Amino acid sequence: MSESIAGGERFHIGYALAPRSVSSFIQSSLLLHAKERGVDLIPIDLEKPLIEQGPFDSVFHKLYDPEWKKQLEEFSLKYPTAIIVDPIESIEKLHNRVSMLDAVSQLKIENLEIPLQAFVDSNESLQDEAVVVRRQGMKFPMIAKPLIANASADAHQMFLVLNQDGLNGIKPPIVLQEFVNHGGVIFKVYVAGDHVKCVKRRSLADITEEKLGNSENLIPFSLISYFADNEQSDESLAKLMEAVEMPPSSFINEVSKQLRHTLKLHLFNFDMIRDSRVENRYLIIDINYFPGYAKVPEYETMLTPCFLDIAHQKRSRETGHMDQLENNKVHDQAESNGHKVDN
Repeated sequence: MSESIAGGERFHIGYALAPRSVSSFIQSSLLLHAKERGVDLIPIDLEKPLIEQGPFDSVFHKLYDPEWKKQLEEFSLKYPTAIIVDPIESIEKLHNRVSMLDAVSQLKIENLEIPLQAFVDSNESLQDEAVVVRRQGMKFPMIAKPLIANASADAHQMFLVLNQDGLNGIKPPIVLQEFVNHGGVIFKVYVAGDHVKCVKRRSLADITEEKLGNSENLIPFSLISYFADNEQSDESLAKLMEAVEMPPSSFINEVSKQLRHTLKLHLFNFDMIRDSRVENRYLIIDINYFPGYAKVPEYETMLTPCFLDIAHQKRSRETGHMDQLENNKVHDQAESNGHKVDN
C-alpha cells in the first residue's frame, strides 16, 4: 500500500479507549506520524452517542459492554462503508482461554502447536487426578490461568503449579496449561493488519527435575523469580537474550497472516515459545486483543501503515457501495418502465 492517501485526502479514525489505554497508546509521536500521512486520530466522547459524532471513516476501540456494542451496530447501519476495528464478536473469542487457542489448531503450519491444556470448572474436578493430570497426557509443572482473559486484574492472576498438592491453592474456573521449557525467552508477536513485529522478552526459566523436586507446591507469577538463576548478572542475562535466535521472519509472517484471517481481527498479539527439547517446535501460549503496541520500538511505523490499509479498504467499500446503488437505480427505473430485469 502507498505511504499516504491518494489525492491529498484525509482519513478520519475515531478511537474509543479506556483512559489508561489512551495515555499509553495515543502518544504524540503516533498522532504526528499518522497526521503527516493523511490520517487524523480523533477521540470519541464516551459521554455522547457514537452516531452523533464523526462522521468517521473507521472506528477502533477496546470497549466491550452491551451498550457500546449497540452503538457500534447503529453506527454501522448509518455508515455501512465505515470500518470497525474490530468486531466485538471476534474480540470476545480472545476473552475465553479455552476458545482463545482454538484458532491456532485450525492453522495449517508445520512445527506450530499449542500446549496441552484442560479446563477445570469445579473443585471436585480439580482434585480428580484422572481429569487434571492424565487427560491428554498432561504432566506437572503446569500454569494455572483464569478462564476469563480481559483487562481486569483477576484475569492476570496466574500460578505455576508444581505438583498435585499445588492444586489446593487455586480456585476454579481455571485453565491448566502444561509448562514447556523454552530457554527463558518468549517471542511476543505484534500484529496490526498486514504489519508484524516480533520482539524477545525474558520469561520463566527452564524447570529442571532438581528444581521441581525441591520446590514449593504453588508459586504466584508475581514471585516467579524463585526459579531464576540469581547467579547471573543483568549483563550476562542481556547477552544470553541477544544470543537467542529469532524465529524465521517467513514463519512469523505466515503464522500472523493465517491467525489474522482465522480470528477476523486487525489488532492483536500472540505469545510464542520455542520448545527447548525439540528443535524448531513452536507453541502459541496466549493471544491478546489490542496489546500494548507502545512497548514495540517505533510502533508508529507499524500502526500508521495499518491505518492507511484500512483507508484504502474503506475507499474500495465506497466504490462498491456506489456501484450497487447505481445498479439498484437502473433496476428500479427499468421496472417502473415496465421492463423485466434479470438479476
